[in-house]
Amino acid sequence: MRFRRLYWVTESLSPKGESKVTGVYTSIPDLIRKGLQLCREGSGLQIRLTLVKLDSENEPLGSWSTDNFDGLEASLEEYVRTDEFSEEQCKRLVEELQALRDSKQPA
Repeated sequence: MRFRRLYWVTESLSPKGESKVTGVYTSIPDLIRKGLQLCREGSGLQIRLTLVKLDSENEPLGSWSTDNFDGLEASLEEYVRTDEFSEEQCKRLVEELQALRDSKQPA
C-alpha cells in the first residue's frame, strides 16, 4: 500500500462565509465516492475543496469552491506527472464537480 502525502479537505460553506470541514480524503476515488456524496446530499450549501500536503507548514497546494472549479484540471497535471493521481481520476473528479455545480445552481 502506498503512503499518500497529499490530502483533500472538503468543507461546506454557508452564505455567511462560515466553513465546516466535512471530510479528509487521501484519494480521488474516495473523495468522489464519499466526500462529494455528502455534498450531493447536503442542503444546497457551497463546498470548497483544498489540496494539502501532509506534515507541511506551507500554504495549501490549491483550493477550489463550487463557484469556481476552473483551473482545477490544469493544476492537477503536476500531480499526474508525479504519479500522485492518474489522468483518468482527475478527469472524473472534474466531471463530478461540474455535475455537482450544475445541480447546485438555481433552475
